[in-house]
Amino acid sequence: MSQPEQAESNGRAVLEGDVLGEDVLEPAAPQDDPPPPARSWRTGRDFAAVALLVVAVLVAGFLVWRTSDARGTISQVGPSTITPLPPATVLPPTLGEVWRAPSGATRTPVALDSVVVTADGGEVLGRDAASGEVRWRYQRDLPLCTVSSAWGRVFTVYHKGTNCSEITTLDAASGRRGPQRNGDAEMGTRLLDEGSHVVTTGGEYFEVYRRDDLVRSLEYGELRAIVNPNKQPRTGCDYGSFAVTGGKVAVIERCYAMDTADRLTVLKPNPEKSDEPQVLASVVVGAKGARVIAVTANRVAVALPGKLVVFDADTGGLISEYPVPISAEELAGDPPGRVVTTTTSTANVYWFTGSRTVALNPVELNPVWTAEGTLGSGTTLAGRLLVPVPAGLKVLDQVNGAEIGTIAVDRDGYDGVVEMATEGPLVLEQRGSELVALR
Repeated sequence: MSQPEQAESNGRAVLEGDVLGEDVLEPAAPQDDPPPPARSWRTGRDFAAVALLVVAVLVAGFLVWRTSDARGTISQVGPSTITPLPPATVLPPTLGEVWRAPSGATRTPVALDSVVVTADGGEVLGRDAASGEVRWRYQRDLPLCTVSSAWGRVFTVYHKGTNCSEITTLDAASGRRGPQRNGDAEMGTRLLDEGSHVVTTGGEYFEVYRRDDLVRSLEYGELRAIVNPNKQPRTGCDYGSFAVTGGKVAVIERCYAMDTADRLTVLKPNPEKSDEPQVLASVVVGAKGARVIAVTANRVAVALPGKLVVFDADTGGLISEYPVPISAEELAGDPPGRVVTTTTSTANVYWFTGSRTVALNPVELNPVWTAEGTLGSGTTLAGRLLVPVPAGLKVLDQVNGAEIGTIAVDRDGYDGVVEMATEGPLVLEQRGSELVALR
């Protein structure tokens, strides 16, 4: 091989060796763009948004709290057990004041299981009956309309809005809250326990609640929200007085656009539909100024000037009339809360006319005897009837009304109506807006 050829060959070898000796790189595969860095939540804008959200939640919570019932409620419960007071077996020779307390929201003494309830302003207190010491307290930032009892529980009715619309039940021993309901009871309402239902009285409207859950079972009169029109028996009527018994609500109606006198109506407390009343009986009584005194399973007693008239509770038919010395002046207007003052015992129904106490047979409702110059319908203790009189308490035989004796009571000059009850050996007197315990 010639030198030029050898040189060329060596040159190619060197060149080839140089090329083969280098790392041969493959073309790079295409790659996606790298993800952007995670967004930071530490900017001023983020902090401002979080702060606004927190403020909004706090403001909303504050507004809910400010307008909620919880803000205006104080509930201090007491022990759930209580030692019952022994019943009185003999009449005490004297009675002296043990304690007293303001109680303007109770029309009659409220006593349950050795607890006496007083209520004034917006405060309801459960007190030990013997000492008057407070066991529990329930208070709202609303005025009380009335406080009563039914089914072993305390019922409070507060003025909320335009009516007495807030009903709350309380355990008698502890004051712990039970079922509650908002209704439409009128101002000045009273609560009547029918046995399975409670009735709120009213001059143009009244309603009934059933025992288990306080669901409204009857609306009568000028309904606030009419769902089924033309279902009320009569419209444009006023209601003067009420009385109840198991399965019946009796009311005096004044429908002078259609009637020339007062009307007695007996209703079922639990019709199929609450706004479609079921009338058991309805009759015009023949005079104005009537008051329903009492109702039993088959009788209704109505007071008219100078007489007591008894009607059949299922048909409205007249059964009998009895002369009673009660004047038109005593029957003028409506009784407080539209409920006549009565006391019921196993022996009689005791009716306070305003100047005397009349004992009625508990079945036939005919007058049995009369006690003159009384201040209320009285209460029973150790089998005797105690009737308030200006000098104290007159002790009467329940069967014939014979006077057994008198127990002196100093009422500090109070001479108004005295509503009474007993709890064990204690005698309770409601004197206007004050409750007094005697023993």
